[in-house]
Amino acid sequence: MSWKDRLFGKSSPAGTPRRTPGVPARGPDGKVLPPTIPPRQAWWTFVAILLANYLLVRFLFPSAGDPLTIPYTTFKEEAGRGNVQSIYSQGASIEGRFHAPVTWPAPGASEPVGRPRALRAPAPPTTPRTASTFTTTLPAFVGPDLENFLIEHDVEISAVPIQSGSAWSTLLFGFGPAILLIGFYVWLYRRAAQGGGLGGGLMGIGKSKARRYDQEAGAEKVTFEDVAGIDEAENELVEIVDFLKAPEKYTRLGGSAPKGVLLVGSPGTGKTLLARAVAGEAGVPFFSMSAAEFVEMIVGVGAARVRDLFKQARDNAPAIIFIDEIDSIGRARGTVAIGGSSEQEQTLNQILTEMDGFSGREGVIVLAATNQPDVLDRALLRPGRFDRRVVVNLPDRKGREAILRVHTRKVPTGADVDLAELAGTTPGLSGADLRNLVNEAALLAARRGQDDVRQKDFIDALEKIVLGPERPLLLSPEDRRRIAYHESGHAILGLVMPGADPVQRVTIVPRGQALGVTYQRPQTDRYNYPEAYLRARIVGMLGGRAAEDVVYGTKTTGAENDIEQATQLARNMVTRWGMSEELGMVQLAPRDNGYLGGGGGFAGPKPFGERTAERIDAEVQRIIDESYALATRLLREHRRQLDALVEALLQRETLDEKEILDVTGLPPAPPLRELPEAAMHGPAARPAPAQTPSTEMPASRGGEPTAGAAPSPDTPGGRPGG
Repeated sequence: MSWKDRLFGKSSPAGTPRRTPGVPARGPDGKVLPPTIPPRQAWWTFVAILLANYLLVRFLFPSAGDPLTIPYTTFKEEAGRGNVQSIYSQGASIEGRFHAPVTWPAPGASEPVGRPRALRAPAPPTTPRTASTFTTTLPAFVGPDLENFLIEHDVEISAVPIQSGSAWSTLLFGFGPAILLIGFYVWLYRRAAQGGGLGGGLMGIGKSKARRYDQEAGAEKVTFEDVAGIDEAENELVEIVDFLKAPEKYTRLGGSAPKGVLLVGSPGTGKTLLARAVAGEAGVPFFSMSAAEFVEMIVGVGAARVRDLFKQARDNAPAIIFIDEIDSIGRARGTVAIGGSSEQEQTLNQILTEMDGFSGREGVIVLAATNQPDVLDRALLRPGRFDRRVVVNLPDRKGREAILRVHTRKVPTGADVDLAELAGTTPGLSGADLRNLVNEAALLAARRGQDDVRQKDFIDALEKIVLGPERPLLLSPEDRRRIAYHESGHAILGLVMPGADPVQRVTIVPRGQALGVTYQRPQTDRYNYPEAYLRARIVGMLGGRAAEDVVYGTKTTGAENDIEQATQLARNMVTRWGMSEELGMVQLAPRDNGYLGGGGGFAGPKPFGERTAERIDAEVQRIIDESYALATRLLREHRRQLDALVEALLQRETLDEKEILDVTGLPPAPPLRELPEAAMHGPAARPAPAQTPSTEMPASRGGEPTAGAAPSPDTPGGRPGG
């Protein structure tokens, strides 16, 4: 389609009814469509605008390049001064160019009374004008000595006309502004006709940007068979599907479906997939839009898009509206709204109004997803808007196995692949993480030239995801040995500390930001953490620094991340979980986000004084000191096993769980119940009542050569320690 067709509407896009001259076009619903080009009377107005534009430019803004019409005497005077550069003569008319611009008539100049009429200048203009080009007329009685006069004063007699201006520039300034205005008007007219009004059609800024999945070309239908590992959340939504399929089953008894369902869960747990599965099972239109797409720089756009989205859903009812990351516009409103906050609040108010404006009988259900439910406005969560809250948790071992089966449907797997074992090695991974694991294993198998994906490919892909990719660093023998002692310290304590997670792998191959990695994972999914287990983890985290201290007696920066993680865990024990007899069961830390991990600061001033802060620091320091003393003592007692593991690492670089047990001759770590309380806390520790944290425990990874940025503490799948 040419640019003229796009501008003036000579061709219709695919799916748009073609217009017949004289016959109004009608849409699929039989309604008369508005014209997409201005009426005929408007074109006469356009012609008038073009003429007015040209005349205004010519008379109000005369071009500085237009030649001056000067008398012959003035021409000869300027030539005598040497100011005439060149001339072109045709008959009695002469045009030429000055070296320096000339102003004519000169201010205050008057025509001599006694000069003959033929030599007088034409009537001067009202105001003097300055130009570099001129025109004049030769008198009939001029003599033949003019040519010699001009040559003596270095005037070039040209054979081509003197160009005083460009025709293109005349057209551009004479008609360009009017053409731009007319084109903009025609474009606005077409947009208004397509968008149902000038305000709604202007750049489509007020129209909803929601994607309708059931109409997308090549869009794959998603059902509950494609969703696994979140059976509890799935069961909560079965009733929604049943209502959309057979609403009369509930309306005959006066019931109505929930207006809104809020899906709450960590990133990657499948909230969006679950919402699409609800629409796929019910067979209804599914409108999906991110909450951030509502808000634009122009105030009022978000509210307009909300209105348009709900209008589309009502026109296609029964339908589902899915708003992802609703916390970006659904945050609690404050007392003062400035700038972007005002636009966000207007958008939120419009959502509240729209959800109040329809009943459950209309068949429009709003699904929304968030991982920050605590920040949502209370008016949004009240019954009658979002009636239900469905929590989408991380999958357990059985759920991970089901998710792996879903994602390996189209992947050719080898005979040695054991998805149940693989699910056991991936605690803490979400559905998105598992999908990425399958994809990485398939890519790895393809690079190796295999025809199927084998168990080793999955294990190597898991190590790459959890531990990071290998880095080809050239380390000196001294650095390699020191790194080996650091990692061996973690591994030995993972074998001798009661209740420690099994050590799955130890390597001194640099991965990610770490120079070495010790990978530990629990045998089962953990939801409850005794105090003794947490202390054992702190002891294991400090094993790398303790091994360096035992062997070398000096310290390096390699334990930076270990210290950071141990300190954070000890602080949580004191401030969150009440595991300090000195401070008791008092909340001394801000509330943690259980879905995103990490906690923010206090909303206001700290709810405790400086003396309490000093006591917190003292308790954290005590736990760290006791754990480090216990780590040092255990490593001195098992120095022979430590040295043996170091030599094996220097030879093979990577050892798995069986090889670690064979090299050290140690059994796996005993359970907590097999050892007395004192053995878990060390000789100087005080007994403390066992408390349980309610959040996932942070992981530990270290081995950085410098005090640079440390990897994220929330590493799923176990505890890699550096």
